[in-house]
Amino acid sequence: MITEQLINPRSIAVIGGSNTLGKAGGKVLYNLKDGHFKGNIYVVNPKEPEVQGLKAYAEVKDLPQVDLAIIAIAAKYCVETVEILAHQKDTKAFIILSAGFSEESEEGAKLEKQIVEIINGVKGSLIGPNCIGFLNSNYSGVFTTPIPKLDPMGCDLISGSGATAVFIMEAGMPKGLTFSSVYSVGNSAQMGVEEVLKFMDENFDPAKNTSVKLLYIENVKKPDMLLKHASSLIRKGCRIAAIKSGSSDAGSRAASSHTGALASPDAAVESLFRKAGIVRCYNREELTTVASVFMHKKLEGKNIAIITHAGGPAVMLTDALSNGGLNVPHIESPKSKELLENLFAGSSVANPIDFLATGTAEQLGRIIDYCENDFSEIDAMIVIFGSPGLFDVFDVYKLLDQKMKSCKKPIFPVLPSIINAGKEIEDFLSHGRINFPEECALGNALSKIYFTPHPAPEKIELPIIDNEKIRKVVDAAGNGYLSPEGVQSLLDAAGIPRAGEMVVTTKDGALLAAKKLGFPVVMKVVGPVHKSDVGGVVLNVKDEDTVGKEFERMIKIKDTTAILIQQMLSGTELFAGAKREEKFGHMILCGLGGIFIEVLKDVNSGLAPLTKEEASKMIKSLKSYKIIQGVRGQEGVNEEIFTDIIVRLSALVTVAPEIFEMDINPLLGRKDRVFAVDARIRIEK
Repeated sequence: MITEQLINPRSIAVIGGSNTLGKAGGKVLYNLKDGHFKGNIYVVNPKEPEVQGLKAYAEVKDLPQVDLAIIAIAAKYCVETVEILAHQKDTKAFIILSAGFSEESEEGAKLEKQIVEIINGVKGSLIGPNCIGFLNSNYSGVFTTPIPKLDPMGCDLISGSGATAVFIMEAGMPKGLTFSSVYSVGNSAQMGVEEVLKFMDENFDPAKNTSVKLLYIENVKKPDMLLKHASSLIRKGCRIAAIKSGSSDAGSRAASSHTGALASPDAAVESLFRKAGIVRCYNREELTTVASVFMHKKLEGKNIAIITHAGGPAVMLTDALSNGGLNVPHIESPKSKELLENLFAGSSVANPIDFLATGTAEQLGRIIDYCENDFSEIDAMIVIFGSPGLFDVFDVYKLLDQKMKSCKKPIFPVLPSIINAGKEIEDFLSHGRINFPEECALGNALSKIYFTPHPAPEKIELPIIDNEKIRKVVDAAGNGYLSPEGVQSLLDAAGIPRAGEMVVTTKDGALLAAKKLGFPVVMKVVGPVHKSDVGGVVLNVKDEDTVGKEFERMIKIKDTTAILIQQMLSGTELFAGAKREEKFGHMILCGLGGIFIEVLKDVNSGLAPLTKEEASKMIKSLKSYKIIQGVRGQEGVNEEIFTDIIVRLSALVTVAPEIFEMDINPLLGRKDRVFAVDARIRIEK
């Protein structure tokens, strides 16, 4: 829990405060004093009578009552220190900078657990241990630099890595990015990223709190909590961007070794972020660029006007926007011709709007006014304006600041001359502005933000399925793969259409089944998991003689217990499946089926339960989507039915969480119907 004493303490004690600024206890004390903390600051140091001009207490028990303790002493002394503070000094907030806890050893983990129990016992807050601390506009409780500009409407940053928090601030500050608070959660002994986000959600006040949240996560420990509160904040008008590191196998190992916990599976994280509406980033520059976009007016449409006095950056930006799915539309109208007449000869207003290296502030203002008032097809503007160093551009940036205040459409400034126009940019930032020094980084960020989906509804309406029948089948099943009859029952109960089929154990039964289903038929072995690899699938069987011969051959294949006879049907091979991920619940997957799933690996995923919109987006986002639509005269797939099957699959695993994995491969898709041809379901209770 986060207490008022952590957010806005009246008094702070630094346990282990030092005169040496090279030590954590010395630097955090310096930052507190330099940040002009308005309350009382106390220091505990048994070896020094005075530390940085403050009286030093020899022991913790000598302190007066104190709201917040920042602890920078050896781990082995922390338990006793916390005990005295919590029970004798009425301390309700603790920041433990010290390392040597659960990240290091079992003994350290025991100490950490004891500390948490003491703090929980007095309903207090704990940040850390093994962190850089916490800062907001009330105080700078970190032992690092730089200290960013603190603004209640800046960014909230929550980081699982202290060093990364510092580097994110360093990446954002030169752009003009400000911060409201920085939480370095360290070992997350009491509170991790999820708990801090929960606090922000439950206490969000748009008049007092920033709407921009940045996260750095190495391990998603509580995905349900993260999903619930991130999506809730976004529904309230907040915007959230996050780095989840460890997306590669090697990165996952590195994250695990850093946090001392297993890294989360990346596909599950990706699905969670999409469901929550979180913009996923992969590095600090991308995160701070996305955050900088968040600080501007929201982009409501895809059409961007590029206003530039330099051709090259405009071309590269056009590529970045177009490749990301946004538009740089051609502008041609009587109004555009009118604008052109007011610019220097050689200028272009086709978009990019190039008003040449000799373009003036007055001309820039006129162009912005036309984009704002006369070019209805334009949704936002990006202004590129640097300097060759021949003259200053204060007037240009002053006008740009004014237009950003008065225009309803968002304007994003690309001011690349961080050396030639360094003083002008510094002045521009001093007015609360943010600069995008690299145009392609901005273009990529705009695309990523625009196409990040809105959060899924808090309550998802699932299709009606036969819950009672599903539970009856699953409750009666043991661990392992369900029988074909069990699979058929679950598909039918979930309302997932399937091809006609019969399971037989005798030659006569096979002949009877083939006649009943109608030739041609497909014959498959029951038992072996990979049927094709053992010669256990025969297609297009057209007569009784072949049915008899193939039955006698196939029934002898190792591990075969029966033969499945199905109608021979045609269509585009599709895939739908489910996989249970620890902590995350069920991942629902879809893609092209048959051998394509192994060769192309073109699969999208989402977290159950799914809405129709989520399932439809999964299908439309496949690289092979054009095949599903139908190409070169090939019949397309009924997307509505395919979508419904994916949603019903998510409903099935919601009712039966014991389903560990499930494959429907292939589904056959045609214009009029989509149906399951083969499926397997593994139960793990």
